[in-house]
Amino acid sequence: MTTLVEHLDQKVTTICRVWALTRRDGVVMGFTDHDRPLAFDGIEFNASTGMSARALEQTTGLAVDNTEAVGALTDVAIREDDVRAGLFDGARIQAWHVNWRDVDARALVFRGRLGEIERQGKNFRAELRGLTDQLNRPQGRVYQQPCAAVLGDGDCRFDTGLSGFSVEAVVVSVADGVELRLPGQSGLDEGWFQRGRLTVMDGAAAGAVGVVKRDREIAGQRVVELWEILSPAFSPGDRVRLEAGCDKRAATCRDKFSNFLNFRGFPTIPGEDWLVSYPVRGGANDGGSLSA
Repeated sequence: MTTLVEHLDQKVTTICRVWALTRRDGVVMGFTDHDRPLAFDGIEFNASTGMSARALEQTTGLAVDNTEAVGALTDVAIREDDVRAGLFDGARIQAWHVNWRDVDARALVFRGRLGEIERQGKNFRAELRGLTDQLNRPQGRVYQQPCAAVLGDGDCRFDTGLSGFSVEAVVVSVADGVELRLPGQSGLDEGWFQRGRLTVMDGAAAGAVGVVKRDREIAGQRVVELWEILSPAFSPGDRVRLEAGCDKRAATCRDKFSNFLNFRGFPTIPGEDWLVSYPVRGGANDGGSLSA
């Protein structure tokens, strides 16, 4: 058995590329640009599966390694419904150069995650981000007026399961894949669930999560519109859970959720209009607090 380095020193080489993708739900998928399937480490790397990778850009230091994966949305390999359901978001990627005559002669050349996935008709284009991409994430706290927490997380500490803030209902009807009608929710104002989450509890779309764009009461029914179509599509009779929405404002945190002690914003911080203001006769220009 020769190593990959020894094989590359030969005049004729039999090199191909293979990569393994581990989805969010743990499903492992293997691909290769060779014309026949390969296998190692318990993974089957399929050929002609509608996915290929472009040249990898790698640099020394802390610069981000990146490349692209391109392919077709097919039932055999990568299904459109799975992409829209978010199963490929942040999927782990490993890529090797392999001697297809002797798969033990291989070298790992890339390890990272899937970045942004862009659909182009029945095709897709996905960015592959290296491990150093994690260094690009902002660190520390941002000083801003809106709350920086996510409703119900460890900073917010609000219990979204409280009565009135999380309700379950059965879908009465669906229009255009984004507008659904539910039984009326008495005592809850219009817009109560706007910016909140909708989770499908059962049916073909069980587990799918959407963000509420608009929430209204029409003719005794709750009409909820989502920002985008869920996939697989939900149907009348499916059970869904709605969670109240939060617009990150201090007044909402205080009046709607009674959770102002955990507010993670700075409501009295000066805005951009203050930065460009100038003294005027009779104005409050004493250098004191701008808040009441």
